[in-house]
Amino acid sequence: MKRILVTGAYGQIGTELIGVLRKKYGGENVIATGRKKPPEILTKDGPYYRLDILDENQLHTMLVDHDIDIIIHNASVLSATGERNPQLAYRTNVEGSYNILEAVRILNLDQALIPSSIAAFGPSTPQDNTPNDVIMRPTTMYGVTKVFVELLGEYYTKRYDLDFRSLRYPGVISSEALPGGGTTDYAVEIFYEALKNKKYTSFLAKDAMLPMMYMPDCLKCTVDLMEADASKLVHRSYNITAMSFTPEDIANEIKKHIPEFEIDYEPDFRQEIAETWPRSIDDSVAREEWGWTPDYDLTSMTKDMLEKLSKKLGVKY
Repeated sequence: MKRILVTGAYGQIGTELIGVLRKKYGGENVIATGRKKPPEILTKDGPYYRLDILDENQLHTMLVDHDIDIIIHNASVLSATGERNPQLAYRTNVEGSYNILEAVRILNLDQALIPSSIAAFGPSTPQDNTPNDVIMRPTTMYGVTKVFVELLGEYYTKRYDLDFRSLRYPGVISSEALPGGGTTDYAVEIFYEALKNKKYTSFLAKDAMLPMMYMPDCLKCTVDLMEADASKLVHRSYNITAMSFTPEDIANEIKKHIPEFEIDYEPDFRQEIAETWPRSIDDSVAREEWGWTPDYDLTSMTKDMLEKLSKKLGVKY
């Protein structure tokens, strides 16, 4: 049974990923780590340890002490937060990822899965049906760091035969964990506000179309890529998506369930970031090489989100 260490375990993806991995691999075989005091969900079924990924000695000691085979490196400063503090984004995303790859190389671990993002693309990238292999010149620090991680990981694969894998996550929508400072956070916030206040002010323009994914699909593709047969992987970094929509699209879908819901638009600095990203993604390479296919579209996701959040918040709609 593989032993897996997840960094950034208290983040939007990590919080739910830990549960999925522990159910499949056993609680004692999935080590959750982070720099903050963890929520109870991360400690009830398995171990959680504080870890500073910039501390190489602490990282190596933890990997050896817990006999780790695979690292899923989720610790990252996201797009909007990264523009407020690009120096922090650089240190966390670049130096942290380098430390992970070096640890995997030195300790001869089985695999490093380090997520990338659609932020790795830029304004010179085709924005519709963006191919897997295309020019990538991002204009945000977050995007720059993700291009670096992809290229460095692929270098380590060629130079050291290290098994590096990466997913270019789109916006991720979750009914469990709150978003963590990204440009697509509105697509989670809108559901909470629709249920609680019946109105929402979007920080993106009504026609700002972006690739998105519901959390169950995000968890599915992460585990699927981790478990994929390495001999079938021609690429190492993969486009991944499930749907594309605008704030107006999701608002109209919510109105089918909550007719009185109202939305207005006050675009802020995140709109400028969104305008440099793809509107839709071609993920055919992931489908061909390891059989990726999503389960949710906008209609089914909206229905499920409203059902789960209404129970969570104790409100009816």
